[in-house]
Formats: sequence, C-alpha cells, structure tokens
Amino acid sequence: MEDVLRPLIVFGGSVVLTLMLGWSTDRLLRKADARHPETPMWELLRRGRIPYQLLICAVLLRSSFSEARLFEGSRGTVERVLTLVLIGSAAWLVIRIAAAVVETSYTRYANVHRERDPARVRRVRTQVTLIRRVVSAIVGVVAVAAMLLTFPAMRAAGASLLASAGILGIVAGVAAQSTLSNLFAGLQIAFGDMVRIGDTVVVDGEWGTVEEITLTFLTVNTWDERRITMPVSYFTSKPFENWSRDSPQMTGTVIWHLDHRAPLDAMRDRLRDILRECPAWDGRAYNLTVVETTPSTIQVRALVTAKDAGDIWTVRVEVREQMIRWLSEQHPYALPRVSTAPADPAPVLDRSHHSPGGAAGITRPPGIPGPSGPPQDGVPAHDPQGAAQEY
Repeated sequence: MEDVLRPLIVFGGSVVLTLMLGWSTDRLLRKADARHPETPMWELLRRGRIPYQLLICAVLLRSSFSEARLFEGSRGTVERVLTLVLIGSAAWLVIRIAAAVVETSYTRYANVHRERDPARVRRVRTQVTLIRRVVSAIVGVVAVAAMLLTFPAMRAAGASLLASAGILGIVAGVAAQSTLSNLFAGLQIAFGDMVRIGDTVVVDGEWGTVEEITLTFLTVNTWDERRITMPVSYFTSKPFENWSRDSPQMTGTVIWHLDHRAPLDAMRDRLRDILRECPAWDGRAYNLTVVETTPSTIQVRALVTAKDAGDIWTVRVEVREQMIRWLSEQHPYALPRVSTAPADPAPVLDRSHHSPGGAAGITRPPGIPGPSGPPQDGVPAHDPQGAAQEY
C-alpha cells in the first residue's frame, strides 16, 4: 500500500501545488491589471503563466522524486530530464518577463511622445523590437549551453572545446559571413535610425510600408498587399527612398497637357474648390503653374499636399479626375487637339526630260514658276525645247 500511496502523494501533490500557485499568481495579476489599466505590464506578465507553472512543477518533482522510490534503475535519467525541463521553462519564463518589461517601457514612451514626435516613436519601436530579439537569442543560447553541460560527456569535452574555440570561431566566421553581415546590419539599422517600422519606403521600384525588422531580414508591405522580404544588408549598402524619414507629410504633383487657350485663372479657382471638398487634403498648400510649353500644347502642373503617402495618392487622382471632367464640360477648347489638315503637295521628279547639263528635270504643278523665273513669251522657263526654239 505504501508503494502506491508514496508516488501518488509525490506526483499528485506536486501537480496540485503547481496548479494552486499558478491560479493564485494569475488572480493577483488580474487584480493588479484591473487597478492599473494605464500600464500593460500585468496583462503581459500573465502570458508567462505556462512556463511559470512548468518551472514550479519541475522544481517540485526534481526535489521530491527520490521520495517516490520509482524507477530506481533509471533515476539518473529521470532527474536529467526534469533538469532539462527546469532549464527550458526557466529560459522561457525569463524571455516572457523581459518582453513584458520592454513592451511596457515602449508603451509608456509612445503614449507621451506619439503626438509630438511620431518619427521618434517609430525609431524606438524598431530598437525595442530588435533588443527583445537579441535578449531572446542570448537567453536561448545560454539555456542550450546549460542543457548540454548536464551531460557528463559534454563537461569532459569542455576543455578541448575551449582550446579549439579560436579555430572554430574563424571557420564559423568565414562560413557565416553573410549571416554575420546581416546581423550587424540589423543592429546598424536599429540604432543608426536609417529605417524604422512603419516607414514608407521605395525599394527596387516597389512602394510600401516597413512591416517587420529582424536581425537578418526586413519585410515591406506593398500597396497591393504583397510582402517583400529583403536582407537588412540591402539597406546599408544600396540607396533607397524613405518618404517618412522625419515627417510623413508629402507634396504631390498633377500634370495636364492642355491647349494654349486653357483658362489658367479659372483652373486655379477650380483646384481650390476641389481640394476643399477632398478629405485627404491636409490644407497646408496648393499651387497651379505652367511649367512647359510646346508648339501645340502647354504643360500645367498642380502642387498639392497631404499628411502621408496614402493620402497624397488619393488627392492626386481626385484632382486629376475632377479637373479633366470640369474642363471637358465647361471649357472643351482647353483640351489638346491633333491637327488633321492635309499637307501641301510636294514637288514630283520628272525623269523623262533632262536638262542640258544632264540633271533630271522637275515637273511642277501649273502656275508654280521654275528656277529661272516666270514664263516669258508663253514659253516655260524650264522647258529646254522651247528655249532652243526661241534661240
């Protein structure tokens, strides 16, 4: 009977105690979150309840497993498994706590500076994201190393591994050159303030918004909802356009090719009316000028402003459509025209007659004088036979 009750007490008691501690801790975090809704700290800490319970259960079982008197022949293996679970759950919990602290710090900072300096908030967001990833990677590497050291063979090989660390480092550096370059490029982007999460960029002719930045790659969400994934080293080695580097506000242009008689003053008034009815226009500025002229048309350019890249596109297409519609209805003469008048007949070469010098004669339409002047005495000046008869 004792052989049955002892394992049940050990394992059952560990599980029950784990559930009770987990429930109590979660309840305390709920109350703290209700009392302090201005900070997401407590809600974020609740995401670590699973690794927290795993850690408690592993500690309890690891410390009381010998009292269960089970698996005596495999006791070392069971204890090593429990130790691995303990290390893994501890690392998982540390990552969750670090993420909660970092995210809370960013939220407080963003709430204070979002309205005054949105560009700076995006920069901090990028830095916080990369810092969290670096911390997670470091904790993961340390946890894996601690797990490996639980095996006696790995501890015995530790001295030889340290002795050959220099050679292995050189080999790994050469083999992972591109990976390391992307890693350092990611840190340079995070703290060099080159590009941030939420920035509007143009890379390789594609316009989009930076959606994610990691230590090795960057994702751009294009206007047509595609995702372009690029190595972060691209942004440190090649030029790219950042439309929201300091401010997301933008100025756009609209071009028309019109007739020289286009009513420019009326167009300026109409542009003002169109912009006043357009919600995407931010009201900062507008202008309409003639920037080029050709023998058949003039080039009219309108400048408009908006708060970001998405709105400037909306303003441009709205102004272009409304202005063309207004011109076609109210001032159709202002639209460009293509001349379709027939051209004058060109001279025709007459190779049936030759001049005394051997050159081919030219046959011209009636009434057009030749190169020797008007006809004299009824004989065309270009007729060599008539000239001979007169002679």
